[in-house]
Amino acid sequence: MSQNPPDLRPDLAPQARFSDAPRPGQPMIGMVSLGCPKALVDSERILTRLRAEGYAISPSYQGAEAVIVNTCGFLDSAKAESLEAIGEALAENGKVIVTGCLGAEPEFITGVHPKVLAVTGPEQYEQVLDAVHLAAPPKPDPFVDLLPPTGVKLTPRHFSYLKISEGCNHACKFCIIPDMRGKLVSRPAHAVLREAEKLLEAGVRELLVISQDTSAYGLDRRHEASPWKGAEVRAHITDLARELGRLAQPSGAWVRLHYVYPYPHVRELIPLMADGLVLPYLDIPFQHAHPETLKRMARPAASAKTLDEIAAWRADCPEIVLRSTFIVGYPGETEAEFQFLLDWMEEAQLDRVGCFQYENVKGARSNDLPGHIAPELKQERWERFMEKAQAISEAKLAEKVGTLQQVLVDAVDAEGATCRTRADAPEIDGNLFIDEGFEGLAPGDMVTVEVEEASDYDLWGRLV
Repeated sequence: MSQNPPDLRPDLAPQARFSDAPRPGQPMIGMVSLGCPKALVDSERILTRLRAEGYAISPSYQGAEAVIVNTCGFLDSAKAESLEAIGEALAENGKVIVTGCLGAEPEFITGVHPKVLAVTGPEQYEQVLDAVHLAAPPKPDPFVDLLPPTGVKLTPRHFSYLKISEGCNHACKFCIIPDMRGKLVSRPAHAVLREAEKLLEAGVRELLVISQDTSAYGLDRRHEASPWKGAEVRAHITDLARELGRLAQPSGAWVRLHYVYPYPHVRELIPLMADGLVLPYLDIPFQHAHPETLKRMARPAASAKTLDEIAAWRADCPEIVLRSTFIVGYPGETEAEFQFLLDWMEEAQLDRVGCFQYENVKGARSNDLPGHIAPELKQERWERFMEKAQAISEAKLAEKVGTLQQVLVDAVDAEGATCRTRADAPEIDGNLFIDEGFEGLAPGDMVTVEVEEASDYDLWGRLV
């Protein structure tokens, strides 16, 4: 079993899993899904539509009549990774349809790979299906091609991402996501709850709530209410989280909130965590702490008030776990500003932390800022930042030795079981390993473990 690496990119979704067994003569489509969990949900929606039309999903290039590459455009390094994946699919299969965030720049893609069949942007599901129809006409058999009630899922069966909105109303200078995915568009509350109910009925043990800005959910709908089970539920993150928790409670499933901006109304979520309706876990993209750096990023610059908020959250819910993502080496970042960030980290004592070195991204306003940082200095600051984050994580995990933890089993192999505590989201956080007495465990089991050992990012324990 491998340990969780400290430099794991926080923008990546779990690797897509494919399990289709085609019937004779059924057209097969391959899928390469890159980028974040939000992109993974887009891939699931595309594949669900394809399955409904009679296509099988190929786990490899061989045998597929076309391959869809769902791209990421978050950073220039992610764009390069997407171009590499497109090239590999062309070399291995020859018929490639490109979609996703990088698809918002079709000339950029076709300039490198002119032989792709089609290029579509994010959420352009109909255009993807049109391109698939041209490459491989559907051959549905309504008596055989049964679609699971939850649709096609690319994550393990025991957890699922639940996307509640698209787009973002922020104008951060380093980010082009709003340009690619547009302004905030929230789903009606009843639609989100109905999807969650189907997932829980299918045996999902953890719902991971995602969006570009979870705190802003429903703002575009003016928090309108919609009917749900004889009552009405507002399109507001507090109301939605409460109802998701009530749905999950009977089965003991977890509800985890991601990408929560620290608006004042976030404090209304904390009582739901203290009451056990949703996990005491907040994933908050702080990005930096120094007011001037945040100002150049065009982000809220009240880092002192943020520390006050964190203290209030912990007072109301001592169990709360905080994870965040930061950028080091942002244009104009001085040594004093960076040291301020390290000092802020020492005071904030965040549980889980990811970190990027700043990169220029085509179309981002931060490209034109003065004072760009040399690559070697960005690397040096990243190493110092991660050293600080690692020390905090190591100390916090050491405190868990001897405690009892409820864990969710993710995988079991010959060496042991890989699990997660309530403090750990898939892929981006740590693991808890069980290497004795694990033989009767299976993915999706929830068990109680006594923690016996801790490292910088992971735990080891035994079944109780």
